[in-house]
Amino acid sequence: MKALAVRPGEKQSAHIAEMPTPRLSDVPGGRGVLVRTLQVGVDATDAEINEALYGAAPAGEEFLVLGHEVFGIVEEVGPNVTHIRPGELCTCTVRRPGPTIYDLIGRNDVTSDETYYERGINLLHGFMSEKFVDDAEFIVRVPDGLRHLGVLAEPASVCAKAIEQAFLAQHRLQVWRPEIAFVMGAGQIGLLTTMMLRLRGMKVYTIARTQNPGLKEEIVNAYGGEYVSTRETPLADLVREVGRPDLVIEATGSSRVAFECMEIMNLNGVLVWTSVTGGDNRLQDVPADRINLEWVLGNKLLVGSVNGNRHHFAQGLADLALGEATFPGVTERILTNPIDGFGDPAEIMRQLTDDKSALKVYVKVADA
Repeated sequence: MKALAVRPGEKQSAHIAEMPTPRLSDVPGGRGVLVRTLQVGVDATDAEINEALYGAAPAGEEFLVLGHEVFGIVEEVGPNVTHIRPGELCTCTVRRPGPTIYDLIGRNDVTSDETYYERGINLLHGFMSEKFVDDAEFIVRVPDGLRHLGVLAEPASVCAKAIEQAFLAQHRLQVWRPEIAFVMGAGQIGLLTTMMLRLRGMKVYTIARTQNPGLKEEIVNAYGGEYVSTRETPLADLVREVGRPDLVIEATGSSRVAFECMEIMNLNGVLVWTSVTGGDNRLQDVPADRINLEWVLGNKLLVGSVNGNRHHFAQGLADLALGEATFPGVTERILTNPIDGFGDPAEIMRQLTDDKSALKVYVKVADA
């Protein structure tokens, strides 16, 4: 079968590879699930892997199959699979267990081992192929009513985990009721986070560089948030106008913005970093003394959040469903750039990196 792959360490190496068709027997114990791939989302992670910033092929392989945001339909299951059946829609978690205690209890997303295994990212082939097989433990059912949003399951899980991590960490305060939230970035993660925080009753300001009016502003406003372009309103001016945020979810992909967020947090606030920055930028103008002082005296918290386990996938799907009921038709507008088939890797990467109007690029591998 065909798959979209890269040669890790070689820039712009995206190409079509040939692979054996997977079989249920590839997973031991009768727990295999064979899935026909319907759609696969691509994002900045895929672009950075194609630029050789990170990523590694499976042991003994020359290439890495891309794709960690998958939506598919189950074709066949092993005899010991009970929670999903052939014909049902599904998605799949990304990280696989390592040797640590966290991996052993199902918290692969917070492994303490420096070597991590992620499908389509590091040491494991991804889902950008016609079919794939995996252990039932990592397969998450997608309700049929979310068929049109199924390709957003993985990014929704990232948002759900980031929000969960903030609230879990803030149990340290006994009482924490955040009122103002800043979402930094208005890509798919920023927009989905905006929706989820609005569902939780917060006043949300979604902050990005793109000037108004535009699709990002329309989606944020439809969720009941307020879109702020930093080209029109600098971050410091916004803080003076509306106050310091109790919660900031940073999703810009910019390490500079991630550090700038540390300067604006409210007392007892929490900042969640979700960006993965593969470069080597160094900042010379960070007011380190003032940040250190204010964070200590203000009991502020910084949390890094990456990946999600099946619980976060389930929560993300639940939020997608509630968001669809609360804001009908809004989330689907994020799906801006469908691509039919992965026959032209260069075009996929071009849309991902060069089309500044794209919110979500995704490949339609088969009819959904």
